Amino acid sequence: MMVISVALINDYEVVVRGVASMLREYQSRFRVVELDANRHVSEPVDIALYDTFASQQGDRDRVRDLVQNSLIGRVVVYSWNVDDDLVRAATANGAHGYLSKGLPAREVAAALESIHAGSGGVFTASSGPAVTAGDWPGREEGLTSREAEVLALITQGMSNSEIAEQAHLSINSVKTYIRSCYRRIGVTSRTQAVLWGVEHGFRPDSVKITGAAAERSPRTS
Repeated sequence: MMVISVALINDYEVVVRGVASMLREYQSRFRVVELDANRHVSEPVDIALYDTFASQQGDRDRVRDLVQNSLIGRVVVYSWNVDDDLVRAATANGAHGYLSKGLPAREVAAALESIHAGSGGVFTASSGPAVTAGDWPGREEGLTSREAEVLALITQGMSNSEIAEQAHLSINSVKTYIRSCYRRIGVTSRTQAVLWGVEHGFRPDSVKITGAAAERSPRTS
């Protein structure tokens, strides 16, 4: 059986490490070659899996840059947002596949194999219990991935309207996530939330992890 080489891409080290941990169960089928947080893919890979956590949803430039990288065979977007407009934007700019983060790990693995084989397509989760695979800043403190994403954007200095645009959420949804996030981390103001975020790893990283270190990448605390 061919082993598919994969680069994992996001602005947060904890996020790419979490995806690497999820794929480790399928190491006979996948080899994680690189973990790239704010770095360019620098080794030949079959698939670049781009996790959109705290990134501009429908980021045409990011997808286009990955597609134009001659070291990457296929580009796959991995996101909670499977809105038709976002999927069209990604595929129009060359993405070979689009995966919902609601998929269980076994379905992510199967989808990646299908995309690598040339099928492409959009893979969404069926209704059912929420999937909690992967990792994100603040997970150990009880934040959901959506709350963490909103807090990451607050920590980056974005306003509510900017967060709504970045995360492809309604302004009311943003406000709801902010309120629930504040309750979980025990703060009452935006300034306190930013300070908490800075102290708990909510600023983007800049790191590249390659080779054996990427394959055995532990979950960060």
